[in-house]
Amino acid sequence: MRRPDAGTVRRFQCRLLTWYRRHGRDLPWRRTRDPYRVLVSEIMLQQTQVDRVLPKYRQFLDRYPTMQSLAGAPVDDVRALWYPLGYNVRPVRLHAIARETVAAYGGRLPDDAERLRRLPGIGRYTAGAILSFAYGRDAAILDTNVRRVLTRVFLGPRRARRVRGEKTLWDLAAALVPRGRGYDFNQALMDFGATWCTPRAPRCPTCPMRRLCVSYPVAPPARRHARAGRPARAGPRRVGREVR
Repeated sequence: MRRPDAGTVRRFQCRLLTWYRRHGRDLPWRRTRDPYRVLVSEIMLQQTQVDRVLPKYRQFLDRYPTMQSLAGAPVDDVRALWYPLGYNVRPVRLHAIARETVAAYGGRLPDDAERLRRLPGIGRYTAGAILSFAYGRDAAILDTNVRRVLTRVFLGPRRARRVRGEKTLWDLAAALVPRGRGYDFNQALMDFGATWCTPRAPRCPTCPMRRLCVSYPVAPPARRHARAGRPARAGPRRVGREVR
């Protein structure tokens, strides 16, 4: 796939960031740059909607406010507190990440992708999210919501069906991140996919991307992107990552 030209990239970046200033969601994990709290939110949001995560996120951090407190807790207690979020391998992985982070890095998550991805349960998406949301890096992310936005705007249904594997979309996501704006841009991408460019009934007539989007005026049905899709947030979010 040919990358979009520089003018198209700039217009996409500008329109998305403008949209985010007006429509971005106020979420508690966006009020912190603490790598531990970012990690907890990202693990919780895997395959789980935001409204279900919000109360459990606060409860979990009240009980385990630091990486050290989580690492020192019995794993069965961590798993019990996780209920009823489901996907119960996640608290076990989170506990394992905490223990290894305390043992190897003094309780602070590393700030480079290679070391992050050596930790149990951290893949490319979660590493990118931690680098972007905790450390302010211009790292790409690709979850279900982001994948859906990129395939609709830049590929369209026919070309999306020809995409094999993830490399094409990861390369596209990396090419789009504006220098020095990775945090806001990535949050904007996820919100845009979760609340505007949704799997069903996307808001195409009022979409700020409609003049750039190769799928406009009719966004492709959700099923056409089922194989190319992140796990989603706030509709049904981080692994096909989450339902945010």
